[in-house]
Amino acid sequence: MSHATTSAFDLPENLTAKADRALIAADERHFAAIAASLERSVADLSDRLDAVRRTPAGGGQAALERDQEVHRLTARLRLLRRYSLDLCLGRMVGTDDPEPVYVGRVGLTDTDGRRLLVDWRSPAAEPFFGATHANPMGLASRRRYRWSGGRITDYWDEIFALGDTAGLERHPALDDQSAFIAGLGASRSPRMRDVLGTIQADQDAIIRTGSRGALVVDGGPGTGKTVVALHRAAYLLYTDPLLDRHRGGVLVVGPHQPYLDYVSDVLPSLGEDGVQTCTLRDLVPEGAMAGPEQDPEVARLKASAELVGAVEPAVRLYEEPPDEDMVVETPWSDIPLSAAEWAQAFQAVDPGTPHNEAREQIWDELLDILVDKHDEEVSPDALRRSLRRNTELRRTLERSWPSLEASDLVGDLWSVPAYLRMCAPWLTPAEVRTLQRTNPQAWTVADLPLLDAARQRLGDPQLTRRRQRHEAARAAEQEERARVVEDLIASDDSDMLVMSMLRGEDLQEALTEGAGPTRDPDRLAGPFAHVVVDEAQELTDAEWQMLLARCPSRSFTIVGDRTQARHGFTETWEERLGRIGIDAVTRASLTVNYRTPEEVMAAAEPVIRTVLPDANVPTSIRSTGVPVTHGTTAELDAILEEWLAAHAEGTACVIGDPTFEPTSRVRSLSPELVKGLEFDLVVLVGADEHHAEDQDGVEPVVDRYVAMTRATQRLVILSKA
Repeated sequence: MSHATTSAFDLPENLTAKADRALIAADERHFAAIAASLERSVADLSDRLDAVRRTPAGGGQAALERDQEVHRLTARLRLLRRYSLDLCLGRMVGTDDPEPVYVGRVGLTDTDGRRLLVDWRSPAAEPFFGATHANPMGLASRRRYRWSGGRITDYWDEIFALGDTAGLERHPALDDQSAFIAGLGASRSPRMRDVLGTIQADQDAIIRTGSRGALVVDGGPGTGKTVVALHRAAYLLYTDPLLDRHRGGVLVVGPHQPYLDYVSDVLPSLGEDGVQTCTLRDLVPEGAMAGPEQDPEVARLKASAELVGAVEPAVRLYEEPPDEDMVVETPWSDIPLSAAEWAQAFQAVDPGTPHNEAREQIWDELLDILVDKHDEEVSPDALRRSLRRNTELRRTLERSWPSLEASDLVGDLWSVPAYLRMCAPWLTPAEVRTLQRTNPQAWTVADLPLLDAARQRLGDPQLTRRRQRHEAARAAEQEERARVVEDLIASDDSDMLVMSMLRGEDLQEALTEGAGPTRDPDRLAGPFAHVVVDEAQELTDAEWQMLLARCPSRSFTIVGDRTQARHGFTETWEERLGRIGIDAVTRASLTVNYRTPEEVMAAAEPVIRTVLPDANVPTSIRSTGVPVTHGTTAELDAILEEWLAAHAEGTACVIGDPTFEPTSRVRSLSPELVKGLEFDLVVLVGADEHHAEDQDGVEPVVDRYVAMTRATQRLVILSKA
């Protein structure tokens, strides 16, 4: 770093007045101190990271703590190296203290403990984001910086204090809103741009809401719902100890993969790279290949949380103890085992234990029962080893409590009508027939909640087999070790008979200590301390069960727009969430459209009001002067060529033409896959086919409204030639 000798400001010629030393000298001095502190911090973090990595990993808790420290230091070092001076977002001056407070992505101090940057998530930084002219929150002024390539290319000041305002109209940096508005119109890229420095007061208030219960962030297109949700995740991780990674951390659930790609850099840029992100499809192995459900009635039935509840009785049918007595043979004597004792073993399962994993608890209880009943003079360990090898006993257990696969269980519901009737007796005969299909495992997205519920209830079907192999190998190892120990003791001719210590119980346990079989880690299995759900208006009751299973605390950030629900959303959020089991609900609304220009919204609003007259349409705060244009698909190539030639930066998207081949700067997506995204130019193809009068239902109209409101600069609507 050489920022101490290089100005942090790189203002263009048209902003020469802002380069006045009287305006920026204090900032230059402060940035020099930040640069020096950063240099020391990076060196210190590098040394500490090297030292931790050289530390022997060990095992157990020590290894876990070492890995966590490596992760923490690496994340901090990566952030400091990524941003350097542009960690600083801006500064604020209070009415009672003339000393500026600089706000950054992270907190930073110098060697004397002087605060150089306050973390944006700290209470001290709240006025920087929340102050308005109506509520200055104790501020006299605020300065925001615009960074490019590690240098400040623009900045603007806001004055809140009343009193002597003489000369302010000539202040070259006094620019309360126009710079912010201009920033909203900047070219888009394939990744969501960094907006931390321009978080608005209404957004910041939502970001800083506590984590208890469910917070619904409701707002129309362009109101910054996704920005709020992601920054809120970073804020909660910083401020709420209950959301620490050790207690589950945070899961962010998006509507589709293009959305995850688009927002993938936001949380790392805020210093949080340990947050899990996924779509609902990612929660289930079958999700990657699941197709859409073509039958509306099947989709309706499978959207019900009640049908997901059919998984529980479906599993219980495979958990019936034998109803006949049996005799268990051993090399020493036969041991009777009654049906009542089988039932006793089945009842020994700990509550909440998955079906496939519970079988080992039953097995252990059976062995305890049989060992207690055996009255011959024989070692309990020897008897247990013999019982473990008893094929008849094992097979009887497997018939009564078999190992099950989630896909087989759910597939049987769709192929065995009597089984489905037993597990879902509320279904009518016609509904049972409707749900049956020729290929029961031709999965659709409507099946995923049931598959997930089955997998949660069943657990790992391979764990028992791995444990059996582990126990067999460990038993063989113990026998071999015992033989070696006896040989060593027999050959010991020392005066103190040191080798006899090998018979000690503690030493034997130390020799045989080792990790048991474990399942492959599933990072999305949960439980999570907090879950963020974007485009939540689209989730069915059944899909909500997938998320509730992963968040026992019911701590959610729920982001959505009822108006953009493709299948309609006539309830309130409170009614909707109460029905699925979320009762503690707080709702916050965003009403200002920061993304979509007035010209586009003027065209989009009448579209949605044809089917939703009371739609929550946000108010745009900027205008581009570029009208919405219409044409035919024959003009598509010419429109794109003209736009690309005139714009060296930015992205475009062709929506609704599956035949269009995307390029590096022009995406090609369906209306379903553009939610949460934004583009400088949107070309909506075949728009005439989306009119409400041509098709039934709200879905095509909502799709058109969503597609239109993705544009940040220009919208072109093309009909078929």
